Amino acid sequence: MNRITLYLLLPIIGLFLSASLSGFISEAPKKDHTRIAFGSCNNQNEAQPLWPSVLESDPDLWLWLGDNIYADTQDTARLRSMYQQQLQNSGYSKLLKKVPVTGIWDDHDFGYDNAGKESAIKVYSQQLFLDFMNVPKDDSVRTQQGIYRTYTLGKGDKKVKILLLDVRYFRDKLKTMQGLYLRNNTGDVLGEAQWKWLEKELTNSDARVHIIASGLQILPTGMVYTNWSAFPGARKRLLTLLEKTKPAIPVLLSGDRHVGELSKIELKGYTSPVYEITSSGMTHFRQPKKSGNIFRVGEQIGALNFGVLDIEWEKDKTILTMQVKGLENKTLLEKKIEYDKEQQAL
Repeated sequence: MNRITLYLLLPIIGLFLSASLSGFISEAPKKDHTRIAFGSCNNQNEAQPLWPSVLESDPDLWLWLGDNIYADTQDTARLRSMYQQQLQNSGYSKLLKKVPVTGIWDDHDFGYDNAGKESAIKVYSQQLFLDFMNVPKDDSVRTQQGIYRTYTLGKGDKKVKILLLDVRYFRDKLKTMQGLYLRNNTGDVLGEAQWKWLEKELTNSDARVHIIASGLQILPTGMVYTNWSAFPGARKRLLTLLEKTKPAIPVLLSGDRHVGELSKIELKGYTSPVYEITSSGMTHFRQPKKSGNIFRVGEQIGALNFGVLDIEWEKDKTILTMQVKGLENKTLLEKKIEYDKEQQAL
């Protein structure tokens, strides 16, 4: 291979080095903290002004939380071209060259608005999504149903386990009556295979921090069609699973809502509340509301935003700083929590 050929291949090689693998393990950061940036709701046809701020935040990982593009199509050729359009975005291209990337999907990149297991293109859509995430062709997630998988960042006492949930491939239909959305008490979100995988990954895990990434919000119970509360049995099952397996420092990440916000809930077996950070609206947003989430902490953020989870590793404690950031890397919402060496809040 001559120098010219190698030079031409360098951008492609860089993309492969930033691939998200099923069960991928990244080396522990040499610094005393780990920083994960994340976001959702990114329309490939609109301006994307947040990428410079994301890079400025200097993350160890970028985590997509769904609606990474707005496809809303059952034409796989169009879906492929939209992913390619996003890959060619100048701001995102710069991120890919410097930061590892992984993530999940939600409805608009899975297929169309509110799509679930009934989608006719989900098998093809899965492969195109994994292509976008640069997952190798021989990775095991390519042959399973659904994109759920694990990403481990760091090792030893600086290990973060990220559980990447698929809340679309197996999700039952929403119930409606006279144009209103109803709760489906017997419906499911994850499917049995994914439930078994999740329990296995959470049981006796030696990670110091556990991140559960969901395209849909988990804790809020307002606006039924936008979150897990549309399927209350599945929502309860997820929270009960956390109480049963008791992973150290669980943090929930979600997108979809075109706002940023922080929520918390008390769970059995934890002396500290379990928090959920929602970051949504990289290219568009809606006006904030005061209602709709009894678990909310602070104000809802109506602005272009991305999220940052900063984990400081100290000998006797772990410090988590949860942020929603906006243009020019401005901090719009922040919460800092300290945990002692037994992973209980101080």
